[in-house]
Amino acid sequence: MTQEEANLEVRLEEQEEFEPPESFVEQANVSDPGIYEEFEENWPECWEGAADLLSWDEPYETVLEDDDAPFYEWFTDGELNASYNCLDRHVEDGSKNRAAIKWEGEGGETRTYTYGDLLNEVEAFAATLRDLGVEEDDVVTLYMPMIPELPIAMLACARIGAPHSVVFAGFSADALATRMNSADSEHLVTCDGYYRRGDGLDHITKANEGLEGVDHEVSDVVVVDRLGDELEHSLSDGQHDYDELIADHEGASVEPVSRDAEDMLFLMYTSGTTGKPKGVKHTTGGYLSYAAWTSHAVLDVKPEDTYWCAADIGWITGHSYIVYGPLALGTTTVMYEGTPDYPDKDRLWEIVEKNRVDIFYTAPTAIRAFMKWGEQYPARHDLSSLRLLGTVGEPINPRAWKWYYKHIGGEECPIVDTWWQTETGGMMITTLPGVNTMKPGTAGPPLPGIGASVVDANGDDVGAGEAGYVTVNKPWPGMLRTLYKNDERFIEEYWEEYSDEDAVNRQLTSPHSTSSREDADEWVYFPEDGAKLDGDDYITILGRVDDVINVSGHRLGTMEIESAVVGVEGIAEAAVVGGHHDVKGEAVYVYAIPEDGYEADADLEERAAEGILESIGPIAKPEEVIFTPELPKTRSGKIMRRLLEDIASGNELGNTSTLRNPGVVDDIAEQVDN
Repeated sequence: MTQEEANLEVRLEEQEEFEPPESFVEQANVSDPGIYEEFEENWPECWEGAADLLSWDEPYETVLEDDDAPFYEWFTDGELNASYNCLDRHVEDGSKNRAAIKWEGEGGETRTYTYGDLLNEVEAFAATLRDLGVEEDDVVTLYMPMIPELPIAMLACARIGAPHSVVFAGFSADALATRMNSADSEHLVTCDGYYRRGDGLDHITKANEGLEGVDHEVSDVVVVDRLGDELEHSLSDGQHDYDELIADHEGASVEPVSRDAEDMLFLMYTSGTTGKPKGVKHTTGGYLSYAAWTSHAVLDVKPEDTYWCAADIGWITGHSYIVYGPLALGTTTVMYEGTPDYPDKDRLWEIVEKNRVDIFYTAPTAIRAFMKWGEQYPARHDLSSLRLLGTVGEPINPRAWKWYYKHIGGEECPIVDTWWQTETGGMMITTLPGVNTMKPGTAGPPLPGIGASVVDANGDDVGAGEAGYVTVNKPWPGMLRTLYKNDERFIEEYWEEYSDEDAVNRQLTSPHSTSSREDADEWVYFPEDGAKLDGDDYITILGRVDDVINVSGHRLGTMEIESAVVGVEGIAEAAVVGGHHDVKGEAVYVYAIPEDGYEADADLEERAAEGILESIGPIAKPEEVIFTPELPKTRSGKIMRRLLEDIASGNELGNTSTLRNPGVVDDIAEQVDN
């Protein structure tokens, strides 16, 4: 390294604020700082701009109905179809030959679907679903990896008014059965297998095992043949080959069903603190408009772009920012089947260079892995096509942010560090890249129109430099409407109601509040994330405060994992916590008490890990299983998970005086490999 390079490195390490390049601001979709004031003054009518990004069959009468809060309704009486908005209107506007999806297989094979191609296959599969008996409002489960048939199936479901429920392909057979049972889903679309690190993985066997656990009749199963001759399998009664069905319905024309704005578009199951996954309900008008608006305003997506969100469609990020947001805006969205380091650690940068990707959106987990592998891998490729970078899934530390900024963005690309959740449908806290200063490690201010603040345990706004809890005190179009068939749990898990007096007092005493006196007597949404506020009202997310572990940006319920462990013969009790991990952010640590007569040996450890894999999937694979004759408990019998988290992360142990068995903490700590 030359002295000049060393000086630049020091400058970058010391810099705490970064301005977007003028060249970016000049071309940005949103560049007027006045947008924040405009949205505040015109709320909620400000969200008409999001609705205007879509085509409506029937215009909406009211932007927001809040008579039955917190069951808010957006764009009431409006009608539209998500499939039409993502496909037909672009074809009608003359973009038939523009690439809609560029798919990269793990082994190097590629497929490109123009908007015309995609519309044709979506119509063919929509006709297939109808012939198989799928009707409007039937939930169709999609248990598929990152292959083009997944977004095709999603859009085909949307076309005929059938909500879809995508189950992450890495989840287990039990997880599939649980979600199909919860959704009362009688239809499944899956595949024979897919590739990981050069190996063909058998997926159909897992799907069939899951079907055995469904407690109602499944009328039809559609199977995509991904592996060809590499996996011998046969289809049983009621199972159909996807390619044959598409061929039978080639050329079919299926009119998009006009859906009410509040009709369900999809279910997305997410981990809950009770151990039972929650079916988050997203609707057609509000969700789609919000996904499109945030793609436009935050990701700066334009129709002529090649845009890549390197997430999995099995998670909400893939729904909003691989499928619905980008396709609603008529851009080209990239999909990749494999892992970032196969066949080599520059695989992603090879794809960026080959496709001249303009916008790249990934997780801090991946960025930390890129750092670990070394700057030589991105340096092999021309990444000059990039104009915007983004992160999602968990907070990004300043060191990783600056590495990303320098080695991927060439110090020329703004970075949007986005905070949001499955439940929010889209981004909530982040900088607007054409407006705001960037602060590494800090997500940024709430987006225009989003009433987010940081409060203490009493619900009062904290001051600059203080930590508290993120709250959202205004509804927003992309919000979940409820939990599927469980309105009571929806309120219990997410909402708290304040009286007129409470709201007014907060307004009078809290300088950072974005509520007005007119907003009194409203419900406040609690995402259960800790956060810190700075003097510019930028919010730094500190992580989860509930019993959920964030592994590589994916939320896993500790109760769900604990249930899997104690279901293993030979284990009497277990506690599951998250511990610090350099790459994943958090990793799963299991502390277990063996039953009498069972040895705490490698066999029991392996069976505990297998129990998790079978119940949840590889994403929850434990970093370590620690056996102990006791768990640290208070005198009332509550497990002190905070101490177990400290042990897993190698932190200094806190006060143990409230424990009835304080000596066990040191015994456990000696066993953990930090």
